[in-house]
Amino acid sequence: MIATQDKYLEAESVMEIWEEISHQRVKYIVDSYQLDGDDNEDFYDYLEDLLQAYAPPQIELALVEVLIEGWRNFPLVRGIQFLERSHNLLKSWENKTINPNISAMHFRLITGLDPTPIFGMSIPQTTRSIFPSISK
Repeated sequence: MIATQDKYLEAESVMEIWEEISHQRVKYIVDSYQLDGDDNEDFYDYLEDLLQAYAPPQIELALVEVLIEGWRNFPLVRGIQFLERSHNLLKSWENKTINPNISAMHFRLITGLDPTPIFGMSIPQTTRSIFPSISK
């Protein structure tokens, strides 16, 4: 019985850690591009609501896609208005297959984050051997 409880607590602890990491990734994107604008408290309340309603990888993708869309306009929309656009994109993805408008590589270049939580393990990882090719 104690071993089962320990495994349960360990699994719960791992889930809490993953949840914290996921939230930190979202907040890293927000902080990197100062997406909160001047709406600090309201922005973070809204962001927390989104984190309760949607999976963090979906939020990451929505933030980046709205960010890219926003680069076409000057000045970049920030604050609550930015989150509203992200939320609308998230709503449009509900009950549908998400087809990202960006590649995993572009996601990595824009955010500096590992794209695996969003794009899965099908991402080709560039590997380079430390040994040069030997041709005979």
